Amino acid sequence: MLIDFRYKALDPIRKHVNWLLRPLEYVMLMPRNAYEATTEYFTTRSTLDKENQQMKVRQAELSLLANQSEFLLIENQNLRQLMDLQKQIPFKTLPVEILFNPPNPISQRIVINRGSSDGLKLGNPIANDSGILGQVVRLYERSAEVSLLEDRDFAVPVQVARNGLRAAVFGTGRGNPLELRYLPVASDLEVGDVLITSGIDGVYPPGFAVAVISRIDRNTDKNSSNVFCVPIAPVNRYRQALALLYEPHWDAKAPSNTGKPEASTGNSPGRRQTRSRGMQ
Repeated sequence: MLIDFRYKALDPIRKHVNWLLRPLEYVMLMPRNAYEATTEYFTTRSTLDKENQQMKVRQAELSLLANQSEFLLIENQNLRQLMDLQKQIPFKTLPVEILFNPPNPISQRIVINRGSSDGLKLGNPIANDSGILGQVVRLYERSAEVSLLEDRDFAVPVQVARNGLRAAVFGTGRGNPLELRYLPVASDLEVGDVLITSGIDGVYPPGFAVAVISRIDRNTDKNSSNVFCVPIAPVNRYRQALALLYEPHWDAKAPSNTGKPEASTGNSPGRRQTRSRGMQ
């Protein structure tokens, strides 16, 4: 050992023995290396699978957030338009939100989140920045049902914006065009005419857009016209709208006879008596 330590006498032998034993060591280590490689492979694969699944979930979340962001952007734009409409309207308005559609395939109605406790009344119109949507037909304390323009037999007094012709537009059911009824053939109507509320019923304020004439079928034999319209306001698009708390103040007053004698006419009883006496 001292000679080997001092003169390195066994190094050549050690090198030859190492050269002979190296393949044997490699063969003996193969099971361990294979086990470690297999374990590392499955561990790495499992880790990658988990990371891949997490990335998919994150991608779905980001996609959902992107869609929600787009929805919020559209909703924000709609709310801005409603706020501008509130500033332009000379009477009171009440912001409402659509909760759901009742499961009724026949009627076209919605339920809103405002009711009698919020100052809402039966007959109050519902509108957005484009025009009239419908009217409150059933009232509860904290909610209300609104009949939309497309609801069957729903009627709105309107007039043609171009010439002031008055008529009434009726709903004909879900997905069907609106109708202008009781109009003669000679009525001054054209495709594309805008129909606005006339205000003569005292329910709808005048000047709000309702529909546009899309088709006119004139029947000269019956002297009638079948006029079809499409609503201007997007009935089934947004969740926010405005309730119009409209209470018209009519200028006309009933005549009063207080302190004023009634003027006599030729058909008054007193005049008939005078003429009878003269003839006698």
